[in-house]
Amino acid sequence: MSAATAPVGTAPVGASGRARRAVAGGIVGNLIDQLHIFVPVVALAPALPTLIGSDRIELAAALVMAATLIGRPVGAAVFGSIADRVSRTATTQIAIGGTALCSLLIALVPGHATLGVGTLVALIALRFLLGIAIAGEYSAAIPLAMEWSAPRRRGLNSGLIMAMAPLAQAGIAAFTALALQGLGPDAYAQWGWRIIFLIASALSVGMLIFYRRHVVDAAASTSAEAAARTRLWDVVAGRWAKPFWQLFALMTGLWLMTQMTVIVIVGRLSASDGPGLDADDTALIMLAASIAQAAVMAVAGHASTLLGRRRFLTLWGVGSAVLAPAVWMWAMGTGTLGAALAPVVLLQMVTVPVYGPMGAYISESFSAAVRSRGYGTAYSASIVLPSLTMLYMPLLDRALGPLVAPAVVLGAAGLLVAAAALAGPAARREEEPLS
Repeated sequence: MSAATAPVGTAPVGASGRARRAVAGGIVGNLIDQLHIFVPVVALAPALPTLIGSDRIELAAALVMAATLIGRPVGAAVFGSIADRVSRTATTQIAIGGTALCSLLIALVPGHATLGVGTLVALIALRFLLGIAIAGEYSAAIPLAMEWSAPRRRGLNSGLIMAMAPLAQAGIAAFTALALQGLGPDAYAQWGWRIIFLIASALSVGMLIFYRRHVVDAAASTSAEAAARTRLWDVVAGRWAKPFWQLFALMTGLWLMTQMTVIVIVGRLSASDGPGLDADDTALIMLAASIAQAAVMAVAGHASTLLGRRRFLTLWGVGSAVLAPAVWMWAMGTGTLGAALAPVVLLQMVTVPVYGPMGAYISESFSAAVRSRGYGTAYSASIVLPSLTMLYMPLLDRALGPLVAPAVVLGAAGLLVAAAALAGPAARREEEPLS
């Protein structure tokens, strides 16, 4: 059996260098994962009318995104089980290979003129499979990076890993803007959008090579036999049900924050009864906000080590519940790029950077025998309901008004984060090695 596929329980020599490689793999791998996740939101959107036909574009886009969302819990359950029972590094490699293949196939999908409705069906199927592979990658690679991290650095490493999500958003937004400007809308819609999918696929191949050559499993106190005796049912309804549902509630609050400050806000900034900004101004503001969010997220990860994860998450949740609604209303009262920039950037700085410690916090909540299943399922299953904004936001908009409703959701999300954090264990597990 090679070092790269050694089972959980091995202790390879040269631990310091291998720890750095595992953490680097977690950081860069999550950046690439997030590219795969956000490409349809930004880069594919301008090409959809040409690619799949002009009928019911909003529904088609929603179906493509929903396919990925549904695939992620499935991938977490399937690949998480393999990672716990066999090897996190081997599982990571399989999942990365899946992301590379799916993105390559999406880049090669014929347009509506060739396949008709088959193009949309192919996109939905491939995005579902891609969602499975993405979840498999982070269910294995992030717990692996945390297992290799020294306790004093675990929060910082988690923050750096999680900060890749806003950086990926910023990178895709910049690429799309430059490609649209350089190629023109017609050429971009015909073939330009395929470039980012080819790039994402090539990056995944690069990460696959990196993991095969340089990353191995960390030592752990459990054995493959102990992992084999546990089932997913033990995570969601058995011995590990309490931490799972506490984390599910916590992550639900975080995903609600993300939906309001990253997704919903884009439409509200351009609304005629809101700031009324044009698409270019909104894109610039969101680009700046993503970069600021990433910086704060990395700091937040380390701050959770200094304060203790439970205290940090509780304080952040309460602070966000107080500040975020006020900052939202400030942003909605603006009307120019210059006026809206500061509140939108501040809004993201006081909400979503709380993700910073989550890679460490979720990993610390489960033993090695179920860590990948617990991490992947708590992280992935909790995103589904908050993402259904097309169902619950119209109801809230009618009841509260389109400018106020997101502020109320943000306040509730902050309180949910604080309450869920308080329900977590008081022990400072951030000071202990993972086992």
